[in-house]
Amino acid sequence: MEYEIKYKPSYALLVAKLEPNEIITAEAGAMTYMTPNIQVNTRKREKSFFGSLGLSLLGRQSFFVNDYQAQDKTGEVAFVAAPVGDIETLDVSANQGYIIQSASYIASTQTVDLDMKWQGFTKGLFGQGLFMLKAKGEGKLFINTFGAIDKHTLKEGEQLIVDNFHLVAFSDTCDYKVKKFGGLKSTILGGEGLVTEIKGPGDVYIQTKNLQEFVDWLWTLLGPRVQSRAR
Repeated sequence: MEYEIKYKPSYALLVAKLEPNEIITAEAGAMTYMTPNIQVNTRKREKSFFGSLGLSLLGRQSFFVNDYQAQDKTGEVAFVAAPVGDIETLDVSANQGYIIQSASYIASTQTVDLDMKWQGFTKGLFGQGLFMLKAKGEGKLFINTFGAIDKHTLKEGEQLIVDNFHLVAFSDTCDYKVKKFGGLKSTILGGEGLVTEIKGPGDVYIQTKNLQEFVDWLWTLLGPRVQSRAR
């Protein structure tokens, strides 16, 4: 499959060119345009209804994904995620899987399996309402971030501590530990934040912006207007 990522790093758009009968799978709602010869098949993300329900409730993802298949001739389809930010390509192989934030998933080739039943984190929950998936198999995986992508390659034994709201993905060759962060930030915010301590070898992908903090900032502007109109 040929593909191009346009308009990096702030307004990234993934454009895939599919040969006849070639398929790419994408998160429902991610498509921006496609040529008329692309056939779309909507299906549940998981084989069982309860698997889809679990992913929707825990990961805040849709129940469904769309398979886009070119018919008769080469076709083109483009995808983008909701947050303003970058798109990165991850190569998944038998020896290299990834653990990714579910909200960052955009699309993947059919040979990549997203395992929502993976229980690497306690009860499947990751930090403050975030849910992580394990990507395995062999193929291309496309992820979106809020803001720019900051990649770190950790050597054997090298460590990095990442705020959970900024953590996007890391290699499944890494060891990790989720723990409380009780320093200045938690004191200012009045709560106990969570961070992940990651130990190499492997790659770590971080987003430079925090969507939760952005929403909170927007509310400081919109909140007073909403409250004044409600009175």
